[in-house]
Amino acid sequence: MLFGRGKKSKDEQPETGRNVEESGTEAATAEPGGSGVPGDFRLGKGPLDIDEIESREGYVDLGALLIAPAEGLQLRLEVEEATQRVVAVTMDLNGSSLQLQAFAAPRSEGLWDEIREQITQSVSSQGGETEEVSGTFGTELVAKLPAEAADGSRGFRAARFMGVDGPRWFLRGVLGGQAALERDAAAGLEDLFRKVVVVRGDSPMPPRELLQLRLPKDAAVPGQAGAPQGDVPPADPAMQQPERGPEITQIG
Repeated sequence: MLFGRGKKSKDEQPETGRNVEESGTEAATAEPGGSGVPGDFRLGKGPLDIDEIESREGYVDLGALLIAPAEGLQLRLEVEEATQRVVAVTMDLNGSSLQLQAFAAPRSEGLWDEIREQITQSVSSQGGETEEVSGTFGTELVAKLPAEAADGSRGFRAARFMGVDGPRWFLRGVLGGQAALERDAAAGLEDLFRKVVVVRGDSPMPPRELLQLRLPKDAAVPGQAGAPQGDVPPADPAMQQPERGPEITQIG
């Protein structure tokens, strides 16, 4: 399997590690959620917690996230230039994309409501607009930012933000391309989003701390000795050459 890495500067990352309730502390009471687990606000089955699967076998293991393979799926890991740490994974399927980032979260409350508000403020400050919509995973946020096409005409860039508050973790997905505006085009990526498995770990972490992603242990980066040559089987997620995702995906 061929893996590539994109680059992202440090000041473009979501704010993490805020000095608020540590997500490893115990909560006095359980909050309403899909499973009755404190801090679990999922509306249905998936995305999954590591405790909800029997084995990691068959998944692409990226550390904090396990990705289920799919026909035609390609993956890109985005690397923070200053620290060289992997900060996001982007799934490309049928001309659309889904960027994933997982964060530590408190046991007693979710992060998604607050994060949506911050995204809205950021988009507004850049002359864009947002709209909250009801989606498969609850309340979502469609954002549009002014943009200039190659021919000089004015238009906009769109992204659809999905957020899921799981047990002690928060998973953010950002849909780009046709999937940002068309439900039918998003169906395949939404299905993959539901199958994502989050590996939170047991260590206490402050809310919003980015969960660590990494290349799979057996992955080869393009250009390295031993990197596979030729086509990758279609059912295997392949990692693309380094490239940078849509800038709007770094909002919030």
